[in-house]
This record gives sequence, structure tokens and C-alpha cells, in this order.
Amino acid sequence: MRELFDDVPDQSPLDPQEAVRRHIRTPQRKRFYTSAGVAEADSGFSITLDGKPIRSPSGKPVVVPARAIAEAAAAEWNAQGETLDPMTMPLTRLANSVVEGVIDRVDEVAEDAAKFLGSDLLFYRAGHPDTLIAREAQHWDPIVFWAADSLGAHFVLAEGIMHVGQPEAAIKAARAAFPTDPWSVAAFHVVTTLTGSALLALALAHGFRDEDQVWAAAHVDEDWNIEQWGVDEEVASRRAARLVDFRAAASMLRNRHTGM
Repeated sequence: MRELFDDVPDQSPLDPQEAVRRHIRTPQRKRFYTSAGVAEADSGFSITLDGKPIRSPSGKPVVVPARAIAEAAAAEWNAQGETLDPMTMPLTRLANSVVEGVIDRVDEVAEDAAKFLGSDLLFYRAGHPDTLIAREAQHWDPIVFWAADSLGAHFVLAEGIMHVGQPEAAIKAARAAFPTDPWSVAAFHVVTTLTGSALLALALAHGFRDEDQVWAAAHVDEDWNIEQWGVDEEVASRRAARLVDFRAAASMLRNRHTGM
């Protein structure tokens, strides 16, 4: 498995996805195992290939915190054909990223996600037309109100794209609600960067919104434009690729404490 990836440098990027994804080799390697499975390991579960635990690109053991995550990652390996395509294995890539780039710098990765609280997607609203204004409010207002009521994070909304400073107390209150374990922080960072919103990631992590609702909320403006002007195939392709990684991260947030 290690030969699917180039070695990840010691100073990998803060984005957990990029810690591994940008080092994936091409061309793809032929499948070299019969089946993938799950085995119990110290403090969690390993993904195995013909009974042997996989390792990260630099050779570190990959031990995930919940059986459900390990089983889903093993399913990615079992779904491969004659050649292996790491881009169709988002949970495996995310697990590698945690081991390589998050476990030893959890706070740094969390702080990188926290930067979005200063200019979150949900703070900047359209001034027209009325249909778009109403749709943004429908998807975004409940989350902003939830952050205020449940987290004590009272943010300021603005019309247009001009930057508006947010109260430091609101940022601190929302930051205090971030997850703290490496696996959750990595998944949280991925959701934040893919949606452009730490508030959406918080709503997902705390169970206030499910992954379909979060993904829809992240694309309100884009979907409205599609209704007006039609689908851009290139944009749609990039969105579909991002959705694969988003669902993997959402799955990790959902299952990180289950199945132990």
C-alpha cells in the first residue's frame, strides 16, 4: 500500500487532505491483495490487506478509533478493480492524513479551521434578488441562531462581500465548541474548507444538521445560479469530486466514537 503514495514531507500542509492527496502517484498500481478486512489493534482498529495492517506513506501504523470507520475504509479497498485508484478511497486518504499530519499538531489544524470564523460563508448575504435572499435565510439563519443560542456565539451578518469584523467573544465561543481529538479535528477541517464555513462544520459535528443539509447550505448561491443559467460541466465535475471527500469527512465525524 505504501507504494501508492510518495513519502509525505515532515512539514505537510495544514489541510489534512493535502497531506496525502498531493503525493498520490500516477499511473495507478495493480491490485496486489485478495481482500481487505478489519482487525482490532491497540486503541482502535486496523484496516488489513490479506491479514496485514496497512501503514501510512511514511510507514506509520494506521489505527482508526472506531470499527465503523475501519470497515468503511476496508470497503474502499475491496471495491477496487484490477488497478488501485486512491482518489476513490477518501476514508483511507483521510486516515493517512490524520496519521501523517494531524496527530502531532491537532491544535494547529484546529486553529487553521478557526480562521474561517472571521469571514464565514454564512455571514455574507445577497442584497438581491428576493428569491436568493430568502433561500440564504432559509438555509443559513437557523444555523446562525443555533450558534447564538446553543454556543453563545453571536455573530454579525452583512450584505455584500465587504469584510465585516466579528466580535472576539463570538469567535472564542464558537472555537470552544470545536472537536478536540485528532480524527474529529481532521474531519472538521475538511468539512470547513470544502464548505467555506466553520459554522456549517459545527452544525454537522454537533448533530444540528445532517450532511445533506450542510452540503445544500454550502451551495445555496451556486445552486441558485444553476437554476438561472444552467449547469457548467467543469464546475459540476469539481463539485462531485469535493462531495466524495465531504462525505468521507462527514462519515468520520459521525462514526468516530461508535463501534469500539
